[in-house]
Amino acid sequence: MKANAKLDRRILVLFHSLGLSCVGGAIFLQILVFVDILQHGYFMAVENNPAILTFEIVLTVFALIYFIYIYQRFIRSIK
Repeated sequence: MKANAKLDRRILVLFHSLGLSCVGGAIFLQILVFVDILQHGYFMAVENNPAILTFEIVLTVFALIYFIYIYQRFIRSIK
């Protein structure tokens, strides 16, 4: 039983580590976009590699799910 709890804790730590990394990466990218818009007046990005594009989409979906999860926990903690 103790080993199962330890595994659950490790999975939870991994989940939060990946989630916070995705959210941090999104914030960093948003800052880069705004700086580029301020400097040039526009922002253009093109990704030609389908593997990287797919990976970015998967990470974006994961970040969205993680954000909803954290937001729901926050709202439930207020009540």
